[in-house]
Amino acid sequence: MGMLVLVFSAILASTLLSSLSLALNPDGIALLEIKSTLNDTNNSLSNWNDSDESPCKWTGVSCNPHDQTVLSINLPYMQLGGIISPSIGKLSRLQRLALHQNSLHGVIPNEVTNCTELRALYLRANYLQGGIPSDIGNLSLLTIMDLSSNSLKGAIPSSLGRLTRLRTLNLSTNFFSGEIPEVGVLSTFGNKSFIGNLDLCGQQVNKPCRTSLGFPAVLPHAESDEAAVPPKRPSHFIKGILIGVMAILGLAIIILLIFLWIWLLSKKERAAKKYTEVKKQVQQETSTKLITFHGDLPYPSSEIIEKLESLDKEDVVGFGGFGTVYRMVMNDCGTFAVKRIDRSREGSDQGFERELEILGSVKHINLVNLRGYCRLPSAKLLIYDYLAMGSLDDFLHEHGEEERSLNWNARLRIALGSARGLAYLHHDCCPRIVHRDIKSSNILLDENLEPRVSDFGLAKLLVDEDAHVTTVVAGTFGYLAPEYLQSGRATEKSDVYSFGVLLLELLTGKRPTDPSFVKRGLNVVGWMNTMVRENRLEDVVDKKCTDADVETVEALVEIAARCTDATPDDRPSMQQVLQFLEQEVMSPCPSDFYESHSDYC
Repeated sequence: MGMLVLVFSAILASTLLSSLSLALNPDGIALLEIKSTLNDTNNSLSNWNDSDESPCKWTGVSCNPHDQTVLSINLPYMQLGGIISPSIGKLSRLQRLALHQNSLHGVIPNEVTNCTELRALYLRANYLQGGIPSDIGNLSLLTIMDLSSNSLKGAIPSSLGRLTRLRTLNLSTNFFSGEIPEVGVLSTFGNKSFIGNLDLCGQQVNKPCRTSLGFPAVLPHAESDEAAVPPKRPSHFIKGILIGVMAILGLAIIILLIFLWIWLLSKKERAAKKYTEVKKQVQQETSTKLITFHGDLPYPSSEIIEKLESLDKEDVVGFGGFGTVYRMVMNDCGTFAVKRIDRSREGSDQGFERELEILGSVKHINLVNLRGYCRLPSAKLLIYDYLAMGSLDDFLHEHGEEERSLNWNARLRIALGSARGLAYLHHDCCPRIVHRDIKSSNILLDENLEPRVSDFGLAKLLVDEDAHVTTVVAGTFGYLAPEYLQSGRATEKSDVYSFGVLLLELLTGKRPTDPSFVKRGLNVVGWMNTMVRENRLEDVVDKKCTDADVETVEALVEIAARCTDATPDDRPSMQQVLQFLEQEVMSPCPSDFYESHSDYC
């Protein structure tokens, strides 16, 4: 009888354990395995419990309502540490994986390629190492892949070229090396997808691949093994070759003797010329200095200085807040923007170059790249990447009615990219950088209308800190936060205010100091608050944007209102602003946002 009781108890316990293990569906169990390898310091995943029937109400998880399978994992900015578990490959229906802006390390597990329905992969701004999984080409539905700002290395796998639906690829600011395969969809992406990987080469980055001896890396090769075996030659043919070689050798000796004779005759002239050049160089060293950053200005110093010294009025492309901007075209047609610092803004050289080195070390896909600095006897010059499309200010205010104007999707992309660049300055740079002069003319656009924030750090660099407080303010009226105008002290929150004004400028198509505001005693912020109170949002949107939808307009107005709050402490950080924009602009259908057929109205 006692034996029967023991057997019954064991069966009952086994049944109970089985029922508990079956309480959670397989995708939920896989998520718990993923959680076990994460370091959740803020306890953000506290509601991921094994007692639930499904994970569909867990933080950051979205499911298919019919079969409760996981479709999306959205956990950015959660301060998550640890590694990405290989169990991610068990989520066979996963369409979106967003773990960006965390502190994840380790490698990208190859098992992620088992998620064959994956459409968006966001892993940027972590500490991931290793390479891209070689089977990444299995993700045939992938539309967006952002692995930027990590420590990834190795070659870029050619299987990426099979991702025919890929519209957005960002591998920038890593340590990838070797030749970028020019296969399939990989050949359609340009330099912005790979910037910040100094050891990459290939057509996409306009950098030829060469061996250590300077020869092209791709050498001629035989078409077949048979062709590689030299055919046997008759002995008389070999004798003929030997005679030819001897004749060529004799001719080479004669030519060498002629060159030696010419060299001896011109030795004295060359010595005199060298003396003159050395003397000239010594004289120039005291007044001319060239510093390049990142080592990615591939021109001789003499050519760069010669081009800088020859800039004149015909090369002027604009006048910024800190001086004149020129277009400099090199001998190989490489083009750069050169900012000549106004003499009235120049200070002493003490600390100037050290601050420039900090600015030159900053690299991000949404920031204009500072390539170098040159001190000439007559001026200080900053060398930047040249963006031919001009500024956001040009597109919003200078283009006439008959010219192309930005449609709604393009404006949202510009807002999102600008926020990414500013968030990088505020949160990822060391030391952190406050821009101080955010405005539409400092948002430059590349050929794909992707935004690049320019002139960051220059306001602090070129302001006289000993001057009166009214001259310390180094921004543009209409964009300046109230507390900055009063105290002259710039903070990250004053940048957030200026960015809020920029959002309203994108929304309305009007300058912050439009006459229609000023005559009512308002700026764009006060005018917008009035329109919201009067429930007249339909009169706010730029008439050129006929494709704007009400939900996104309301979301953008709400974000701008938070940014321009009169109390600095109540404004969000730029990292939070970026998160708001990603949630409102990118979700729930990020592929629709990027697959717009045209950026113009």
